[in-house]
Amino acid sequence: MEQRQLSGFLEYVYEMYASMRAHEVTLVYEGEITHQLTKAFTSLAELDMAKSDEDGAVQKKVFHVMVECLQNISRYAEAAQTEDHHYSGRGLFMVCRGEDSYHVISGNLIENERVEALRETLELINSLDKEGLKELYKRQITGGSISQKGGAGLGFIDIARKTGRKLEYKFRQVDADRQFFMLTSTIERKQ
Repeated sequence: MEQRQLSGFLEYVYEMYASMRAHEVTLVYEGEITHQLTKAFTSLAELDMAKSDEDGAVQKKVFHVMVECLQNISRYAEAAQTEDHHYSGRGLFMVCRGEDSYHVISGNLIENERVEALRETLELINSLDKEGLKELYKRQITGGSISQKGGAGLGFIDIARKTGRKLEYKFRQVDADRQFFMLTSTIERKQ
């Protein structure tokens, strides 16, 4: 990298650092998600929360949501090929700690054909109250349709049940075939 490019890149790194501090990002990762990384991330989050003397119930919810989000990326992230790199099972994962809540943010590429079904699943989950989520979870365990990749939407249902909040999500068109799916899960710090 030539000096001018390096200088511009270092400026970008500092701006990213400053933005992450301002938004209280405690963990950020982009890449392939594996079981070993999931264990490492939960350990890092545990250390960080222990320093801030976080309530045990809050810690459990954050860990649970983290694992569900990471498993979602590892199972469902679509493969993408660029000229110089192959992305398979890759995604973005962040944990942010605010004064009143934690935000677990995940993102990954998905094929356009899967967007509408995923949107319908998320909207159904968001339309239900606590009892409705419990019933949907039971129904999916006993007879739900399981996708080609092994899921029946249980992770999303479980996140909504554990957090007690609606699922915040967004799709962003990346190219003609794929979109980037982002999910934000919020866990209240005051239980």
